[in-house]
Amino acid sequence: MSFKELSITHSAVLPEVMVIKPSVYSDLRGNIYTSFNRELYRGLLPDGIDFIHDKFAESRFNVLRGLHGDTKTWKLVSCVFGELYEVVADVRRGSPTFGKWDAFLLRGDDYIQILIPPGYVNGYYVKSDKAVFHYKLAYTGDYVDASDQMTIFWNDPDLAIEWPCSAPILQERDMKPKN
Repeated sequence: MSFKELSITHSAVLPEVMVIKPSVYSDLRGNIYTSFNRELYRGLLPDGIDFIHDKFAESRFNVLRGLHGDTKTWKLVSCVFGELYEVVADVRRGSPTFGKWDAFLLRGDDYIQILIPPGYVNGYYVKSDKAVFHYKLAYTGDYVDASDQMTIFWNDPDLAIEWPCSAPILQERDMKPKN
């Protein structure tokens, strides 16, 4: 088995957001793929920015996490188990795509990754009984923790996101967002 190039496309709504599909090797045992290769992914980030750490979030059906973001962190997100409805929205004032959003169906068996630039918020809704969300973070300086991140209400009327739910399970942070 040899490592092949990544398949990269861009969101039709948010052209700076990349949709990445790594090559997958399949045989009678199942599948194997490379979720990260430093040299290949480094070329997707600005010079001097590297991925620093990873996080995983396990959630149950009907949980909605987000919308969260900041102005310096690049996020490479994917679903490693289950099924998620991932939303990315541009909240950069003055941007030609300000206030626009795009949605992606991420499943543990499709290996799709979304690369989200700084200045965007993202969130996801769990469609399966359980799901595991993975995000790899790249930034300079200190990590921007939850208390310093932007939080936009999941059903903000200005964004008018079409979520596949009407009454999701939310954490307190997402019930009272701060901008």
